Amino acid sequence: MILTRRSLALLAAGAVAAPGARAQSGRLVGREVRIGAVVPSSGPFAEWGRSNTATLRMIEEQVNAAGGVEGAKLRLFVYDDAARPAQAANLVRKLAEDDKVLGIAGPLTSSACEVAFPVANQARVPCISQASSKPGVAAANRPWAFRNTIDEAVLMRTALPFLKEAYRVAKVAIIYDAKDANSVALGSRIMPELLGQGGIALANAGGLASFNTGDIDVSAQVTALKALDPDAVVCAADYSQAITVLREMRRQGLTKPVIGGTPLISSAILRAVPELPIVSCATYYAGQPGEAARRFTEALTPILRRTSGLPATIEPSMYDANIQEILGIFLDAVRKQGLTLAEADLATDRERIRAHLEHLTGFDGLSGPIHFNPDGDAVKTFLVVVGQNGAWTEKLRGCSTAGALTC
Repeated sequence: MILTRRSLALLAAGAVAAPGARAQSGRLVGREVRIGAVVPSSGPFAEWGRSNTATLRMIEEQVNAAGGVEGAKLRLFVYDDAARPAQAANLVRKLAEDDKVLGIAGPLTSSACEVAFPVANQARVPCISQASSKPGVAAANRPWAFRNTIDEAVLMRTALPFLKEAYRVAKVAIIYDAKDANSVALGSRIMPELLGQGGIALANAGGLASFNTGDIDVSAQVTALKALDPDAVVCAADYSQAITVLREMRRQGLTKPVIGGTPLISSAILRAVPELPIVSCATYYAGQPGEAARRFTEALTPILRRTSGLPATIEPSMYDANIQEILGIFLDAVRKQGLTLAEADLATDRERIRAHLEHLTGFDGLSGPIHFNPDGDAVKTFLVVVGQNGAWTEKLRGCSTAGALTC
């Protein structure tokens, strides 16, 4: 059970408080808090989508068992977009128009957000992604689009100098997934620029290695990387695709440190190649120190391991933590912004939630307070971590400070 001092039922880090931790007025008895979620429960990111769904259902059950939100029952509408952008856009429209939700958690991928966020703007419904980190995706879709994430360029400005110093890196080679928007941005634009700024040579500047989502044979690409004899490899891909690359690296004896974006953060990648050091960034990881993070991990882990379709050894992901924070932020707005939850007031209630997000201060996340910057991205503490021998280990802390807002 997750208990925090600032909440409303049993959510970690300020989402909902334990019974008795905070008196409820009961002013919304008989109404529903309708929140939507778009997650990829099938397709290439199914593990993340299914664990997101289990997280949301855990929260829904806990909140309602604790008396709801000011007496209103929490009702979640969770749909699978299969990581297909067009499907994500259609689901955002369905949630906004048919299900009449107050706000939407998701979509998960940057590719889906690029298509779905404009729909959220048209429908005038707050939409917060739990995973998108391609630079500028929320900024291009203001004022209704938000992301409880930090863009990869901000994260890599801290992670790359750590890699250089910790592993004495002078030269790297890049491989990226050419079918994923976030991976393309990280591999073809962000990392080459930051490598130059950091005095690290790019061994394959004349021809970056790439593959396509779903490819099972990347031996030729890895052979080319190995011939360059890099000190480290940038792998810009989500964990499920990166595993194919990393296993091939191990097979060919290219046992060099790997650095990549937040989509590498997964217990699955640690199980697949435990001997390779993997440098990345996270705002939460299973095993993270701190009471709120520990309670979240302990509450969710056994639920995930009982959930059909998930590995028996799975651990909560950063995106599970992010989506529980998103739901907590929405419920915080219900409590604090005087929402009526009446269908006739839906447009007004949504506008109040959007204003709440824009002016959010001090919401307790699993790694510290959360705000949103003018671009709609989260301002929060992040961790530079190394994954090796089956565990993530924190090495540095950073903050995605923007303007006057600080972590």
